[in-house]
Amino acid sequence: MNFIEGEILYFDKPYRWTSFNLVARVRYLLCQRIGVKKLKVGHAGTLDPLATGVMTICTGRATKRIDELQAHTKEYVATLQLGATTPSFDLEKPVDATYPTEHISREMLLQALEGFRGRIEQVPPTFSACKVNGKRAYELARKGKDVELKPKVLVIDEIELVDFNPEQMQATLRIVCSKGTYIRALARDIGQALHSGAHLIALRRTRVGDIRVEQCMQVDDFPAWLDTQSLSPLTPQDGENETTKISK
Repeated sequence: MNFIEGEILYFDKPYRWTSFNLVARVRYLLCQRIGVKKLKVGHAGTLDPLATGVMTICTGRATKRIDELQAHTKEYVATLQLGATTPSFDLEKPVDATYPTEHISREMLLQALEGFRGRIEQVPPTFSACKVNGKRAYELARKGKDVELKPKVLVIDEIELVDFNPEQMQATLRIVCSKGTYIRALARDIGQALHSGAHLIALRRTRVGDIRVEQCMQVDDFPAWLDTQSLSPLTPQDGENETTKISK
């Protein structure tokens, strides 16, 4: 393998790790293993800290393919708590409002989901990496500043009710969607469609393109995996040219 010429790796991102945490860990281990001070490493598609699952990591010259890889269809399994909202639309922030749920049935939920299939518009979450006047929306939101984001067009190819617990008012969904879909925002919108509220309590990215989470490497197994790989020898020129860091 030649991590400077470029390799594409797939990891199962751990819970409470940011996407940057994973990129930084992979970069550190690779630099140690191949004996360079710096190496281009980037990811193709952010996952929230409270989400787990498929994360595509590119190294070296393969980082030029990040835009291409980000465009792949993604599949998620998401669990929603109905009847309550949080500012972040997930468990990052505490519940800020509760709503009636007595009227919500399985049939009503199935009918509401029909409205989210196909081409839709979605306003990204305030706590997101979207940029507003050159700054990340979540940076402004965490400072208590008002953030206004414009709706984006995206495609929900499939949305399936996997499980519904009427006692706990929790719904588990399988979602296949296009690049740029915020599942947290989808939870918010589903709650509104039910004349109630909702937020995410669990999220797992189960597929990106043809890569399923079962095929992905665990971070803790990466050092041992590296020890089994045959690495291409480096030249001084390789180490000099590949010094720019990427973490998109």
